[in-house]
Order: sequence, then C-alpha cells, then structure tokens
Amino acid sequence: MALVNYEPEGHVALVTFNRPEARNAINPEVAVRLAEAWQQVKEDDNVRVAVLTGTGSAFCAGADLGQLIPMMNGTRQPENEWDEKVATDASITSRALLRNFDTEKPVIAAVNGHAIAGGMEILQGTDMRVSVPGARFGVQEAKWALFPAGGSSVRLPVQLPYAKAMELLLTGDLISADEALQLGFLNYVTDDPLAKAMEIAQKIAANGPIAVKAIRQSARACLGVPEAQALEIESRISGPVFQTQDAIEGPKAFMEKRKPEYHGR
Repeated sequence: MALVNYEPEGHVALVTFNRPEARNAINPEVAVRLAEAWQQVKEDDNVRVAVLTGTGSAFCAGADLGQLIPMMNGTRQPENEWDEKVATDASITSRALLRNFDTEKPVIAAVNGHAIAGGMEILQGTDMRVSVPGARFGVQEAKWALFPAGGSSVRLPVQLPYAKAMELLLTGDLISADEALQLGFLNYVTDDPLAKAMEIAQKIAANGPIAVKAIRQSARACLGVPEAQALEIESRISGPVFQTQDAIEGPKAFMEKRKPEYHGR
C-alpha cells in the first residue's frame, strides 16, 4: 500500500496522504513519496491543477516524532531505503512540504481533518484550502522544543494577521476551521471538502493553462515586494502570455460564443 497516492484524471491530479492509522504523519516514506508526487505534478504537461487531501480522520498530524524527527537529529540511524533517501538528501522533506519546491501549478487542499505542525505547514504552501467543519489548525512545534521549519515563521505572518500568527507560533495553540475561515486562511468550510476542491480545480483547469501559471507565478513573486518593483515583475511575466496561441483562441472563442479549446501553447 502506497503511503501517498498520485492519481491524475484529466487535467487534475489528486494527491492523497494514505497513512490513516498514524493520522497521516509524515515519516521518511511519506516524505519521499510526497516529494515525488509534486515532481510529477510539475512535469506532467497534462496536469493543470493538483488537489491534496488525506484518508481517515486527519489531514496530516505533521512529522512522525518517532521516525522522522529522531533521524533528523541523529538519535536514530537509517533502517530502510526510505530512511536512506531522506538521510542522503536533506531537501526531500522541504520539497514534500512545498517549502522550497514550486509545482508551478495551483495546488488546492481538501482538508478532511486536523492539520497540525507539518500538516499546517504544507497548507501554507498551497494556493487554496477547503476544510471540514471539525478540523483544527496550528503549529505545535514550540511545545516540543522544535522549530516549525517547514516555512511557518516566514509564511504564517504573511498569510494571517501578524499578531494572530505569532500567537499560534509561540503558544502552539490550535484554532478551529471557523476561525481559520474568518482569518482568511481557508476559502470554504464544508462537509465535503474534496468535492468543493475538485469543483474549484475543474474551473481552473478549464482556463488557459499558460495564463493560470503566469498569474500564479506573478502573485507569488510579488509578495512583499515594493509596488514599483512588483509591477516590473508583473510586466515581465505577463508579456509572453499575450503571444501564445491560447491568447488568440480565448478572445476568438468569446466572439464566436463558444467554449475555448486551450492546448497550453
């Protein structure tokens, strides 16, 4: 049984945590397989959007404190091929958490349960998030004398109001899905987050793929950048979009009152 499933269907790839007995905690095998899944999303030209979800009652409980963390701090030696891969390539865990790896395509999270520690951190690397009502969110690393090194000290103060982000980072407290929605960390709270996430994914996948990638690239590249510099970045990224075949097809389809056919060219 694969601990992470990768299922492309049409232009949408579904990536699923599949370690429910451990609340989808990230052990070395999960980290390796998740990093590989994101690489597949990036390299598959047919995939335009990815949806990330989990099996069981939790979305992801974070790093496996009995397997991954002891190996990272040297108190456990590699015991299998997955351990060896993580031990020899320290970037795998960061790539798995979308910390220093960009799929170049939108990623939507369908949060089926609690997203804590690394589970919360991977959400910060996604573009949109839909959750079940009962989920709770937070980074609890400080409680265990650890550092939320999946990007939370950088991303959370940007994605939440600063004071609230610091409260979560320093206390390790959790917030409800409703509060996360009110703070703007979630897009929707619904009983069927996967269905809603797939609905959004299909809408995005129907748009011009080159335009979608460029818009996302510009939005991310301009975060925290002074306006004048950000507008220069936007111009550099947006210009080539207008020279594509899709950019000809879109307006033509509009004028002809038909559905456009985009080919990513």
